[in-house]
Amino acid sequence: MNRRAAAALLAASALLASCRAEPQHDEFPKPHRPVASIVADTFSTEDVRDRMGEFERVVELAGVKPGMWVADVGAGEGYYAVRLSPVVGRRGRVLAEDIVPQVRDRLAQRVQRENLDNVAVSLGDPDDPKLPAHSLDRVFLIHMYHEVDSPYAFLWHVREALKPGGLIIVVDADRPPQRHGLAPTQLRCEFAALGLKLRAFQPVDNGDAYFASFEPVGERPAPGEIKPCKG
Repeated sequence: MNRRAAAALLAASALLASCRAEPQHDEFPKPHRPVASIVADTFSTEDVRDRMGEFERVVELAGVKPGMWVADVGAGEGYYAVRLSPVVGRRGRVLAEDIVPQVRDRLAQRVQRENLDNVAVSLGDPDDPKLPAHSLDRVFLIHMYHEVDSPYAFLWHVREALKPGGLIIVVDADRPPQRHGLAPTQLRCEFAALGLKLRAFQPVDNGDAYFASFEPVGERPAPGEIKPCKG
């Protein structure tokens, strides 16, 4: 399957998902904590991030293998997406999603320029990345979850995108949302509210960054059944 065919398949899956009756935004609880503002689509520089070795460590902990279908949500300039491309290989697929049309367009140009045939780029909403249902082995949320304005609605939709055995991978920092991070205890509580169980937790550098992976357990709760966590 070439890049055009993969993109068409992902677009068709997203369209089918959008045709299903979806709950309204106000049906989901609000977070009882601050939410960080989105300050930029760039996190540090790619050379600096390469020297830190975060990507290699995260991919190892996430168990990414050739042939997997993965998503980079909030992909920005595509640091993770373009590096995931050779890891999943020709039989795998990478869906790079962002919510800002101009950022999405720049990333699409990069993907085309670098001939990444297994990468598709898509536009999502702040509380719904519009991922194709039941299609992904890993969903990466890299240094962005603390910026999600409606985390319960967001996770409700993300959970639906996982295949059986699929995982949500979070990389964030152990500091307050106002300083662009989230305490691990708060993260675990919010994911647990959506029936997402912590599977692994590890620091990923010598600072305050951490890796966490979550797997769905039981049925996805209805929006009105979600119990928000205390801030």
